[in-house]
Amino acid sequence: MKIVPALLLLALTTLPLAAAAPPKPDPMGAPVHSATNPYDYGEMGPPATPAIVAAADKAVTVPMAPGPVEATWDSLQKNYTTPSWFDDSKFGIFMHWGIYSVAAHGPSAAEWYEKHMYAGDAAWHEQNFGPIETVGYKNLIPLFTARNWDPDAWATLFKKAGAKFVVPTAEHHDNFANWDSQVTPFNAKRMGPMRDLIGDLAVAVRKQGLKFGVSNHGMENFTFVVPSPAIDARLQAAKADLYDPVWAPFYNVADRSDAAMTRFLTDWVNRNLELIDKYQPDILWFDNGVNLRVLDPLKLRVAAYYYNRAKTWGKEVSISTKFNAYAPSNDDTKQIGSILDFEKSGPPRGPKDIRPGPWMVDDPIGSTWGYSTGMTVASPAAVLTKLIDTVSKGGVYLLNISPMADGTIPQAQQDTLLGIGAWLDRNGEAIYGTRVWTKFMEGGTGRGALNYHFTTKGDTLYAISSYWPGDTAVITSLPKDAVPTTGPIKVELLGHDGALEATQDATGLTIKMPGDRPAGEVSFYAFKITGFKLQAAASAPTVSVAKN
Repeated sequence: MKIVPALLLLALTTLPLAAAAPPKPDPMGAPVHSATNPYDYGEMGPPATPAIVAAADKAVTVPMAPGPVEATWDSLQKNYTTPSWFDDSKFGIFMHWGIYSVAAHGPSAAEWYEKHMYAGDAAWHEQNFGPIETVGYKNLIPLFTARNWDPDAWATLFKKAGAKFVVPTAEHHDNFANWDSQVTPFNAKRMGPMRDLIGDLAVAVRKQGLKFGVSNHGMENFTFVVPSPAIDARLQAAKADLYDPVWAPFYNVADRSDAAMTRFLTDWVNRNLELIDKYQPDILWFDNGVNLRVLDPLKLRVAAYYYNRAKTWGKEVSISTKFNAYAPSNDDTKQIGSILDFEKSGPPRGPKDIRPGPWMVDDPIGSTWGYSTGMTVASPAAVLTKLIDTVSKGGVYLLNISPMADGTIPQAQQDTLLGIGAWLDRNGEAIYGTRVWTKFMEGGTGRGALNYHFTTKGDTLYAISSYWPGDTAVITSLPKDAVPTTGPIKVELLGHDGALEATQDATGLTIKMPGDRPAGEVSFYAFKITGFKLQAAASAPTVSVAKN
């Protein structure tokens, strides 16, 4: 392991006698999470005050990128537009890959291993790695080797999966940067993999013609680790790990003073500016910690810098955030300069009906977000269920994968990705570039129920069945005279040659199914229907982001 430069010691203040869980941040008018309220206004964010935020903002020395966007809500609203490529993309790859992948301990920990190993999972850690005094979280960094990692193979797999963009973890809650950073010494180029993971993957992904973004979960680091009293006392007595002065800035446990919080927030801005300049991401994705209203000046600075820089690159880019982070009214339907992200698809967290965009869902491929030993992996059909549902409601689906610490994507995850890609290769016309209809589905919602999800392209309607309907398929949403026609009604089944026989009466559009099914299909059959004058949904119910 490389030793962190001694100059970091200059940034430290006197360490307090004991670590303590920081107070909850002031919601400043945002709804607070409770048993009856699913909102997450950023409870894991730093409990900053306006004065601390102002001091952190003032300490940023990187000048604002020249351009029309100023760090104000009015300017952001005036100058921002959603990237034209985003609504057409419909499917992207997300991932959780980092130091936590070494422990691979689930299901309670996984990507939150650092948080749990100093509390409820301390005994498991010591049984598997040794005493926390000598084998803390930082000591797992050399084991995060990425020795089998092939970014080109990853990018090829993502392309085959049918993804249109890729968003790897630049930094999770553990404060470790997966890129070659000049802002923080705790990075993958200097430690662990000894590679620029973000930079190398960016090159590989763009070589495949895909868009490339980065996710930054780092705002939650300042309050992430809350050691149990017993662990805290041991480490403090030994001046080890969390209380080792060299590593104190990595953990942000030993010093949680206002001065330390100010430095942390300035560092958060600087890391984002560095990511923007080095990798020109197409999407910059933030987790819940940035939801706090008090952080608005810093979020606005990053957004203005990003969008001004993008204008010089000639690129369409966007920030993506959860709940109210870029909704200063605390109404998540009134986003300014951001694509709204929901964690996990469908109720209670995601939209239950058509929702005006732009929005997307991030959803795990398995039982944990980060890789864990014994994790279960969803089948292609299970993932496609969520992808189709999300797209039919007007959203974009972002599927999270869980690579191992050595850079291997487990075969079960690869098989699921390839299965999704095979279906999209035959049926992608009903997904990519589509828009919502007046309703997103008809039929049953229970396990095994036959239903049809709808998407449109102009006056072409796609109806995607949940399984093979039998001898006939009946689309009850298309009864005779209910939807204006423009000529003869034509029905095709994607993956099958020739038109299908169809009749229309008061019960709906009845389609005679062919004797042979499209090769390779086991579920989800997409009908292409023309001859109707379609009207897209003018408005739709709104659903707010739930607690993650």
